Amino acid sequence: MIHWQRFKESYLFYSFRKDRVALTSFGIFVILMIMAFSAPWLAPHNPYDTTTIDIMDSNLPPAWMEEGEARFLMGTDIQGRDLLSTMMYGMRVSLLIGIGAVLLQAVLGIFIGLVSGYAGGKVDAFLMRLADVQLSFSTLMVAIFISAIFQAAFGVGRYEQLAVPILILVIGLAEWPQYARTVRASVLGEKGKEYVEAARVIGLPSGRIMFRHILPNTLSPVLVISTVQVANAVMSEAALSFLGLGMPVTRPSLGSLINSGFEYIFSGSWWITLFPGMLLVLVVLVINLLGDWLRDVLNPKLYKG
Repeated sequence: MIHWQRFKESYLFYSFRKDRVALTSFGIFVILMIMAFSAPWLAPHNPYDTTTIDIMDSNLPPAWMEEGEARFLMGTDIQGRDLLSTMMYGMRVSLLIGIGAVLLQAVLGIFIGLVSGYAGGKVDAFLMRLADVQLSFSTLMVAIFISAIFQAAFGVGRYEQLAVPILILVIGLAEWPQYARTVRASVLGEKGKEYVEAARVIGLPSGRIMFRHILPNTLSPVLVISTVQVANAVMSEAALSFLGLGMPVTRPSLGSLINSGFEYIFSGSWWITLFPGMLLVLVVLVINLLGDWLRDVLNPKLYKG
């Protein structure tokens, strides 16, 4: 209760309540999260239950169109699955991959950034050159390379079973330098301060100084990066799935849904690609708007009063 009371009295909460864009974005994001992670209970149909899917229901238009049916509000895809239900399940997969990849990025990047900034010297030079090499390749290029190698080595069937953890690993490994560079810059600004010098004088080990004293003071930029990186990870998953190197069609994500309906978009079945595409844009938009608000609040230089 004490922590909640402090939070309610904080500038962060005050700014949030006064910012209509942040409030609206957060409200939409919460609704999307509830829809995604409550899909097994809220979705009208289960796209994973093949006994309830009829191929004769494939490519049905949305319910408000002439040939649509009331039981399929947004129509069906090429496999006869209810598109609304499939989008809810697919959004859950996309968000799981995005959040999981960002957690992996954060763990790797924060650790490397702390060690690099605190140790300095040759350790810093080596780790930052490693980050430079990683940054010289685009995220999509690294992800395509690793995904293609795995599919060739273990086969498509095995890849389908492990698609989610593989994509989390691939996207996570491709983006850790963003965290490492940010944390390193913060550590360089913190390690010369008096509280760090005092910790060294009393003989605290370097690991404790880094993780117990310096790390908490570097988390503000990490929080801002994390919101942007979740949106980027969701987009990376969608791009990989669209290219056929992400989630398989049998395990829908927003990207694989867009991919599965793309070839039919000009033949009249536009809803298979359009609705998942609109949902993907909405998810990324609200996350980025929340990230922009968080950046403005946590960076006092941007505060205009």
